[in-house]
Amino acid sequence: MITERKFVMEIKTLSLTNGKQTTQASLTAYLQTPTPKAPVQAFPALIFVPGGSMTHIPEEESEKTALTFAALGYQVFILRYSFVGEATPLYPAPLLDLAQAVSLVHHHEDSWHLNGKVAVMGFSAGGQVVALYNDYWQSTWLGEESGLTEAERHFDAAVLGYPVIDLDLGFPDEATLTKWTDDPAKYNASHHVNQANRPTFTWATVTDPLITVQNSLNYVQALQRENISQEIHLFDGGPHAMDVATDLVGPTVEPHKPHVHHWVTLADEWLTQTLSL
Repeated sequence: MITERKFVMEIKTLSLTNGKQTTQASLTAYLQTPTPKAPVQAFPALIFVPGGSMTHIPEEESEKTALTFAALGYQVFILRYSFVGEATPLYPAPLLDLAQAVSLVHHHEDSWHLNGKVAVMGFSAGGQVVALYNDYWQSTWLGEESGLTEAERHFDAAVLGYPVIDLDLGFPDEATLTKWTDDPAKYNASHHVNQANRPTFTWATVTDPLITVQNSLNYVQALQRENISQEIHLFDGGPHAMDVATDLVGPTVEPHKPHVHHWVTLADEWLTQTLSL
């Protein structure tokens, strides 16, 4: 006999098309139900922007990352942002997608059991989307192009994993860069850090062969010049795309790095402190 039951975690995907823009972007929500009578009845939101060279997102490992942070007490949302070929050039479409995602989370605070705190997290190319959003979220141009108020675009903290930051550090190549933007200077993230940037947690491996660690260092130094609260962790070894650094995810070469996996705990501790949870 098979008994049907209602699962306490609801997974739903919502289109980000709206009156201002038509997009193939979407937001997948992993919504847990508070445990009756538990001290925690509302959760912080964590919007995750995966990597994938702006051409795709790795869905299987992205879901495992989402579940990792859901188990730590976050309502997690995976952003499937606009890809190369869906906008020409691609930027600023992914930033508009992220702005819409942040707004959507704000507007569902009660029904999604949220506590009003919003963090955004990005890896690799998704890390550049998050870093640029960190730079531009309060800008007039992003407000005008997204049609959203500053309050709707507001977030509280950023987490960056092995991020692409500046477009003159070897990734992407020149042919791909023209598909990303016709104005590279505008999208060199370390060049646009300002007083409106939110507290930021950055981690990377110094041996990353694809996205040089200089990306992270450039952004960290720019945040330091603006006196933005931040934390950085550089791990001695590990390939690109470590994700949560277990055998369940990551590259086929050296996927399991117990020491690198500590970034998850470190980020959670930092978010707890930064969001005053």
